[in-house]
Amino acid sequence: MKKLSLIILLLFPLTNAIAKSKQEINILADATSKRFIEEVVGGQAFLDGAAAVLIFPQVLKAGFGIGGEYGEGVLRQGGQNIAYYKTAAASIGFQAGAQSKSVVVVFMTQQALNDFRDKKGWKAGVDGSVAVVKWGVGEDINTLDIKDPVVGFVFSNKGLMFNLTLEGSRFTQIKR
Repeated sequence: MKKLSLIILLLFPLTNAIAKSKQEINILADATSKRFIEEVVGGQAFLDGAAAVLIFPQVLKAGFGIGGEYGEGVLRQGGQNIAYYKTAAASIGFQAGAQSKSVVVVFMTQQALNDFRDKKGWKAGVDGSVAVVKWGVGEDINTLDIKDPVVGFVFSNKGLMFNLTLEGSRFTQIKR
Protein backbone atom coordinates (compact mmCIF):
# COMPACT_ATOMS: atom_id res chain seq x y z
CA MET A 1 0.00 0.00 0.00
CA LYS A 2 2.90 2.33 0.76
CA LYS A 3 4.39 1.76 -2.71
CA LEU A 4 1.04 2.43 -4.36
CA SER A 5 0.73 5.71 -2.46
CA LEU A 6 4.19 6.76 -3.60
CA ILE A 7 3.36 5.92 -7.21
CA ILE A 8 0.13 7.92 -7.03
CA LEU A 9 2.02 10.88 -5.54
CA LEU A 10 4.52 10.63 -8.38
CA LEU A 11 1.93 10.31 -11.14
CA PHE A 12 -0.45 13.04 -9.91
CA PRO A 13 1.83 15.97 -10.82
CA LEU A 14 2.52 14.35 -14.20
CA THR A 15 -1.19 14.06 -15.03
CA ASN A 16 -1.85 17.69 -14.11
CA ALA A 17 1.23 18.91 -15.94
CA ILE A 18 0.25 17.36 -19.26
CA ALA A 19 -3.55 17.18 -19.19
CA LYS A 20 -4.54 18.56 -22.56
CA SER A 21 -7.62 19.79 -24.34
CA LYS A 22 -9.04 17.89 -27.30
CA GLN A 23 -7.59 20.52 -29.66
CA GLU A 24 -4.10 20.29 -28.13
CA ILE A 25 -4.10 16.50 -28.37
CA ASN A 26 -5.24 16.66 -32.02
CA ILE A 27 -2.55 19.18 -33.03
CA LEU A 28 0.21 17.22 -31.29
CA ALA A 29 -1.10 13.91 -32.71
CA ASP A 30 -1.00 15.40 -36.23
CA ALA A 31 2.66 16.33 -35.70
CA THR A 32 3.47 12.87 -34.30
CA SER A 33 1.73 11.18 -37.21
CA LYS A 34 3.68 13.33 -39.68
CA ARG A 35 6.93 12.42 -37.90
CA PHE A 36 6.03 8.72 -38.07
CA ILE A 37 5.42 8.95 -41.81
CA GLU A 38 8.73 10.81 -42.33
CA GLU A 39 10.85 8.43 -40.21
CA VAL A 40 9.31 5.09 -41.16
CA VAL A 41 9.82 4.17 -44.82
CA GLY A 42 6.42 3.04 -46.08
CA GLY A 43 4.78 4.48 -42.97
CA GLN A 44 1.83 6.09 -44.77
CA ALA A 45 0.86 2.88 -46.60
CA PHE A 46 1.31 0.93 -43.35
CA LEU A 47 -1.06 3.25 -41.48
CA ASP A 48 -3.53 3.24 -44.37
CA GLY A 49 -3.80 -0.56 -44.06
CA ALA A 50 -4.48 -0.47 -40.31
CA ALA A 51 -7.89 -0.76 -38.65
CA ALA A 52 -7.03 2.18 -36.34
CA VAL A 53 -4.11 4.08 -34.83
CA LEU A 54 -3.73 5.26 -31.22
CA ILE A 55 -1.34 8.22 -31.01
CA PHE A 56 0.20 9.51 -27.77
CA PRO A 57 2.20 12.59 -28.76
CA GLN A 58 3.79 13.10 -25.34
CA VAL A 59 4.25 10.46 -22.67
CA LEU A 60 6.23 11.82 -19.73
CA LYS A 61 8.17 9.47 -17.50
CA ALA A 62 9.78 10.50 -14.23
CA GLY A 63 11.26 8.64 -11.33
CA PHE A 64 13.81 8.19 -8.67
CA GLY A 65 13.79 4.52 -7.69
CA ILE A 66 10.02 4.43 -8.17
CA GLY A 67 8.83 5.80 -11.47
CA GLY A 68 5.67 6.59 -13.33
CA GLU A 69 4.61 7.68 -16.77
CA TYR A 70 1.53 9.37 -18.15
CA GLY A 71 0.28 10.63 -21.49
CA GLU A 72 -2.91 11.46 -23.36
CA GLY A 73 -3.72 10.62 -26.95
CA VAL A 74 -6.31 10.05 -29.62
CA LEU A 75 -7.64 6.93 -31.35
CA ARG A 76 -8.09 7.50 -35.08
CA GLN A 77 -9.96 5.29 -37.49
CA GLY A 78 -10.23 6.16 -41.17
CA GLY A 79 -8.62 9.53 -40.46
CA GLN A 80 -11.33 10.44 -37.92
CA ASN A 81 -10.83 11.01 -34.19
CA ILE A 82 -13.10 8.49 -32.47
CA ALA A 83 -11.98 8.51 -28.82
CA TYR A 84 -9.38 9.92 -26.43
CA TYR A 85 -7.22 7.81 -24.13
CA LYS A 86 -4.67 8.13 -21.38
CA THR A 87 -1.76 5.79 -20.79
CA ALA A 88 -0.15 5.26 -17.42
CA ALA A 89 2.45 2.89 -16.03
CA ALA A 90 4.52 2.51 -12.89
CA SER A 91 7.93 0.96 -12.38
CA ILE A 92 10.31 0.12 -9.59
CA GLY A 93 14.06 -0.22 -10.03
CA PHE A 94 17.17 1.73 -10.93
CA GLN A 95 15.97 4.98 -12.46
CA ALA A 96 16.50 8.66 -11.94
CA GLY A 97 15.35 11.61 -14.00
CA ALA A 98 12.68 12.31 -16.55
CA GLN A 99 12.08 11.76 -20.24
CA SER A 100 9.45 12.41 -22.87
CA LYS A 101 8.49 10.05 -25.66
CA SER A 102 5.81 9.63 -28.30
CA VAL A 103 3.96 6.33 -28.70
CA VAL A 104 2.05 5.12 -31.76
CA VAL A 105 -0.02 1.93 -31.34
CA VAL A 106 -1.34 0.44 -34.58
CA PHE A 107 -4.30 -1.95 -34.56
CA MET A 108 -3.83 -4.14 -37.62
CA THR A 109 -7.19 -5.92 -37.42
CA GLN A 110 -10.74 -4.90 -36.58
CA GLN A 111 -10.88 -7.72 -34.00
CA ALA A 112 -7.81 -6.35 -32.16
CA LEU A 113 -9.42 -2.91 -32.16
CA ASN A 114 -12.73 -4.30 -30.87
CA ASP A 115 -10.94 -6.21 -28.09
CA PHE A 116 -9.14 -3.01 -27.09
CA ARG A 117 -12.28 -0.84 -27.11
CA ASP A 118 -14.36 -3.42 -25.21
CA LYS A 119 -12.05 -3.25 -22.17
CA LYS A 120 -12.18 -0.56 -19.51
CA GLY A 121 -8.49 -0.11 -18.89
CA TRP A 122 -6.73 -2.32 -21.45
CA LYS A 123 -3.32 -3.36 -20.14
CA ALA A 124 -0.51 -4.26 -22.54
CA GLY A 125 0.82 -7.73 -21.79
CA VAL A 126 -2.32 -8.76 -19.88
CA ASP A 127 -5.29 -7.96 -22.10
CA GLY A 128 -3.24 -8.17 -25.27
CA SER A 129 0.34 -7.91 -26.40
CA VAL A 130 1.89 -5.05 -28.33
CA ALA A 131 4.74 -6.06 -30.64
CA VAL A 132 7.41 -3.39 -30.99
CA VAL A 133 8.66 -3.71 -34.58
CA LYS A 134 12.36 -3.77 -35.49
CA TRP A 135 13.67 -3.19 -38.99
CA GLY A 136 16.81 -1.97 -40.69
CA VAL A 137 17.62 1.56 -41.80
CA GLY A 138 16.03 2.29 -45.16
CA GLU A 139 13.94 -0.89 -45.07
CA ASP A 140 10.31 -0.41 -46.08
CA ILE A 141 8.03 -1.46 -43.22
CA ASN A 142 5.53 -2.81 -45.74
CA THR A 143 8.05 -5.47 -46.81
CA LEU A 144 8.08 -6.97 -43.30
CA ASP A 145 5.82 -9.92 -42.56
CA ILE A 146 3.99 -8.40 -39.59
CA LYS A 147 1.45 -10.85 -38.23
CA ASP A 148 0.87 -9.26 -34.85
CA PRO A 149 -2.59 -7.73 -34.43
CA VAL A 150 -1.24 -4.78 -32.38
CA VAL A 151 2.06 -3.09 -33.22
CA GLY A 152 3.78 -0.30 -31.26
CA PHE A 153 6.34 2.34 -32.13
CA VAL A 154 8.16 4.54 -29.62
CA PHE A 155 9.93 7.79 -30.52
CA SER A 156 12.31 9.77 -28.36
CA ASN A 157 13.51 13.29 -29.07
CA LYS A 158 16.27 11.65 -31.13
CA GLY A 159 14.00 9.49 -33.27
CA LEU A 160 12.52 6.02 -33.41
CA MET A 161 13.60 3.86 -30.45
CA PHE A 162 14.19 0.11 -30.73
CA ASN A 163 14.07 -2.82 -28.29
CA LEU A 164 11.49 -1.19 -26.06
CA THR A 165 8.37 -2.68 -24.59
CA LEU A 166 4.98 -1.26 -23.77
CA GLU A 167 4.22 -4.14 -21.40
CA GLY A 168 2.52 -2.93 -18.24
CA SER A 169 1.14 0.23 -19.83
CA ARG A 170 -2.56 0.70 -19.15
CA PHE A 171 -4.75 2.46 -21.71
CA THR A 172 -8.04 3.96 -20.49
CA GLN A 173 -10.60 6.02 -22.39
CA ILE A 174 -11.04 9.60 -21.19
CA LYS A 175 -13.55 12.34 -21.94
CA ARG A 176 -12.18 15.35 -23.79
